[in-house]
Amino acid sequence: MEPADPRNRLPSGRETPLLGLVAGVIGLAVVVSVLPLVDLADRPDLLSAAFWTMAVLAVGCDARPFVPSGRRQTSAVFPSTCFTFAILLGWGLGPAVLVQTVAVVVSGVRLGHAPWRTAFNAAQYTCALAAAYLVLRLGPGGLFDGHRPGWTDVLAATGATVTWFAVNYGLVSTALRLRFGGRWWPAARQGLPFELLSTGSLLLLAPVLVTAARATAALIPLVLVPLFAVYRMAYLSDEQEQLAALDPLTGLPNRKALLAEVAEQVHRHAERVARGEPGGRLALLLIDLDRFKNVNDALGHAVGDRLLVEVSARLAGVVRDRDLLARLGGDEFAIVAGGLDGVDGARELAGRVAAALTEPVSLDGLPLDVGGSIGIALYPEHGEDYATLMRHADVAMYDAKHRHDTVAVYAAESDHHTAERLGLLADLRRVLEARPAAGQPVRGGDGAVLPPRLATDPSGADTPAGGPGSDADPDPGGGPAAGRWWLPRRRPRPAPAQPDELLNRILTGADPVRRHRDHPALPGSSPAGPVRGGTPGPTGQEAGLPARAAADDPAAGAGGPAGGTGETGEITMYYQPQVAIATGEVVGVEALLRWRHPRRGMVDPEELIRVAEQSAVMRLLTHRVVDDVVEQLAKWSAAGITLRASLNVSVRDLHTDEIVDRIADRLAHCGVRPERLQLEITEGALMADPRRVLATITRLHRLGVAISLDDFGTGYSSLQHLRRLPLAEVKVDRSFVLGMADDADDAAIVRSTIELAGALGLRVVAEGVEDERTWRLLHAAGCDAAQGWFYARPMPAEELAAWLARYRPLSPVPSPDAEIPRRHAR
Repeated sequence: MEPADPRNRLPSGRETPLLGLVAGVIGLAVVVSVLPLVDLADRPDLLSAAFWTMAVLAVGCDARPFVPSGRRQTSAVFPSTCFTFAILLGWGLGPAVLVQTVAVVVSGVRLGHAPWRTAFNAAQYTCALAAAYLVLRLGPGGLFDGHRPGWTDVLAATGATVTWFAVNYGLVSTALRLRFGGRWWPAARQGLPFELLSTGSLLLLAPVLVTAARATAALIPLVLVPLFAVYRMAYLSDEQEQLAALDPLTGLPNRKALLAEVAEQVHRHAERVARGEPGGRLALLLIDLDRFKNVNDALGHAVGDRLLVEVSARLAGVVRDRDLLARLGGDEFAIVAGGLDGVDGARELAGRVAAALTEPVSLDGLPLDVGGSIGIALYPEHGEDYATLMRHADVAMYDAKHRHDTVAVYAAESDHHTAERLGLLADLRRVLEARPAAGQPVRGGDGAVLPPRLATDPSGADTPAGGPGSDADPDPGGGPAAGRWWLPRRRPRPAPAQPDELLNRILTGADPVRRHRDHPALPGSSPAGPVRGGTPGPTGQEAGLPARAAADDPAAGAGGPAGGTGETGEITMYYQPQVAIATGEVVGVEALLRWRHPRRGMVDPEELIRVAEQSAVMRLLTHRVVDDVVEQLAKWSAAGITLRASLNVSVRDLHTDEIVDRIADRLAHCGVRPERLQLEITEGALMADPRRVLATITRLHRLGVAISLDDFGTGYSSLQHLRRLPLAEVKVDRSFVLGMADDADDAAIVRSTIELAGALGLRVVAEGVEDERTWRLLHAAGCDAAQGWFYARPMPAEELAAWLARYRPLSPVPSPDAEIPRRHAR
């Protein structure tokens, strides 16, 4: 069985420094005390009653020293200190060392100290007495020399007292640091108040005791009364310290006691690991009751307190005697379990805890059902100190709650609040706050400042130019614009003259009719080399079918303003085209956020959102996205490019009306019509707070902003969303689209979603279209539009304009490959 006090054993890995200190102190003690001890034979004054009374009381009192709680305290309270220091003042160094050594041996046997530790304690006291004796020699003489003590004697005694305390406490603190590691001063400062109160009081009694002994030895026993007061004072101080480490409601150790216990256990298990012994794992279990708030709200805090007491009793019944159960506050508990061989032992203990919490708690005949979520962090895998283990156990506990599970072990991928991510969040805030304020002048395609009133014509309609997605209908016989499926048909109006040659090139390349009229080419030819798309040839087949892109990776950030600048990089928007499958017309874009960090490169968008979503930075990020997208729509409108832009919003954005006011303000400022903007929301956002989210969506719908249900089928899918919400579009998640060509189940989900949305009058957009066969299958299923690498990867606005100039619409034709896989009956 392991000793009660770890200081009785030399630690692995630290033997040399500690043994060096022990040997050095013992050697120094022998050197300074050998001559004074030899001279004891010629000391007739040692036969006095006063000396022997003090010697007997010193040894007798140390037979029952006061040992404070906590195994890391610097030292216990040894009453012999008072008598041996008095002997030093009155009889010199040799008698004081002799009596102190005998008292240390007696107390060492009484407390079960190891022999090396007893020898070190005797040596440390000897060195302290020798240092104090040197200070006394600077005075006029000994206090027991027969002369009347004066101020010089008082000063000498005070100096000796301070010296004794400093040497003794310094040696013990140094030994503890070598034994347990850590910084010297914090460990020494922790026990300093207790030592000053207890040992300091004993030392200050010594001059009074030796002065009384000059009169008669009968006065010496009277010092036992103040000694008892010191003893009692130390006891009460320790008791107060213990109460400060206990939870007043349950009587369990609190967070302060947990910290001390984990620190102690970490050192023990570090030694086990170093020695290669089994049981070198330490587990910290963090327990949070699941439905405790409901009990407090419904039945009151008094019943909640009784429930906590009952729960603490149950938990105490399942932990081992050597484990520590603590209440951290509220409905949180913690268990420190040592001596484990791996995570299986921690899971077994967590299973017993979960089973204890499963049974309802009966209070006044009312059964209360409270479960618990348990997070586990293991030493040394998940941390080597209290702060790290506690934080990782907390992460695991919330991971268990999020997954609606009971027990979770810490996993790095579940930790969304690492120091690295906090630094990333700070950088994100700086880059967002460094952006110029909203309201900067909108610039047209040629870079000239564009007043907002010129972004639209006087009637308020977007200026058409025959570009992709325009409302003009240059081909009544069934050209690309004839397949308009989201805006009402309007009479075509002539495109305004464009003095900018670059804009003319963009518009000519984007409009197939205008391109063929102004720059006739052979069917299937490409004016810009290999392009994504083709025009029907004479045989009705496509010339130059699109292929999956092999370049323009958004992570590479090629071109555009995505290059990082400054210390935090630059936030920019990328846009991925959305194409009408039936006509090949570009009808919209999805705005995607990109951040190139100067040190980390292109930050993963999902990580960026996870970092921002749980903080106030999300509000700044939403404002940036809204401002940039609306401003870009105004620029495109000035260039004659009419596209609908979709942007994603978070759950936090939909909980207030602020986003509605922001969008309305930016649309009015930039002169952009509301139907040009579309917001994409997920089903998870709807379920977070349906009432508040519905109110926000309704206001956006009244404003004229369309709503798209993103990632349909992956969240809390419900037909009520399609029936009750003012939706305009449903987006089929890429996880189904990617597999529909080979997986009959995915194909069935996509086909059913398209049919259901079509029956409700909603358009359907498929995400993740990456190959020709999937494109044809979606056309056969009746899907309205698609986006994916088959058409184009996300790109900055500048690259999108160039891409539009090269793009040629493509319409699929019936093909044997377009048959959707059917699932066989099961």
